[in-house]
Order: sequence, then C-alpha cells, then structure tokens
Amino acid sequence: MKIINIPAAEAERLVPLVEELHALHVTHDPQRYDAPPGSRALTDWLNTWLATPEVTAIAAESPHGGLLGYLIYEIEERPSTPLCKGEQRAVLHHIAVAKPWQRMGIGQALISEMKTRVVAQNVSIIKSSHAAFNTASAGLMQAMGLMPVGVVTEWRADI
Repeated sequence: MKIINIPAAEAERLVPLVEELHALHVTHDPQRYDAPPGSRALTDWLNTWLATPEVTAIAAESPHGGLLGYLIYEIEERPSTPLCKGEQRAVLHHIAVAKPWQRMGIGQALISEMKTRVVAQNVSIIKSSHAAFNTASAGLMQAMGLMPVGVVTEWRADI
C-alpha cells in the first residue's frame, strides 16, 4: 500500500468510496442525507471541490492500483476576533476505507499522512467531525489523538 495524491482530474477514482460512505449516512439518517446523486454528479462535484487550492485528497492505493481508502482535508484560516484567537487549521472533511479493508490500519495511515503534510505546512491543528451514529469514526479519531472539544446540537422542524 502507498499513499498517493488524488488530483481533481482523477476525482472519478474516489466515487465508489464516496458512494459507500454516503450510503452509510443515508441508512442512518435519511432525514438529513439525500439519496445518492449518481456517479456523474459526484464526479463533477468532487472535481470542482478538489480543484480548490486549499483542498487536498489523498488515498491508500493497493499494489494493483485499486483504492483502499481516501481522505479529503482543507487548510482553513480562522481569523481572530475580540473573543477568540485566530488560527490556521486543517479540517478533515471525509475519510473512508472500503469495507474489505476496514480495521487494518488504513484509516490510521491516511490520518498519519495528513498529519505529516499539514505539519510541513506549519499547521498544528486538525479539526474533524463525524455523525453521532458513526462509532467507527469516533474510535479512529480518538486513536489518532483527535479529542472532542465541543458538542454540536441542532433542532430540525422537518423531523
């Protein structure tokens, strides 16, 4: 396995893994997540998103060229306010590992690579969030040193 960059021009390679991740979310929270939009729409969206200079996609690639998992993160500037210090941070937006390869250290390898890359950019904060039902993500984040620092609550009139 090696960790590779996935440029916008190769966004289509991520689609099967994004679809698998999205299906998990739709299953657990159909009120929040739309039905799968289709491969073409996902490819177009990913292509546009990954073309943003602050956004990076990396993937774990098998020796045969298949993708085992992926991670997408963004470097974000948070300005100072009179009440809060400004900071530059990396926001881990997506991480997924294909089902046959889960619990084999691929997610940890992806986050380790992200840490190495953001530290090289003088970024010392990684922020992530995950759905409350996603205990696998919660465990991975904790194992990689990402600890809860707040709680998000919401009310929805449509539920």
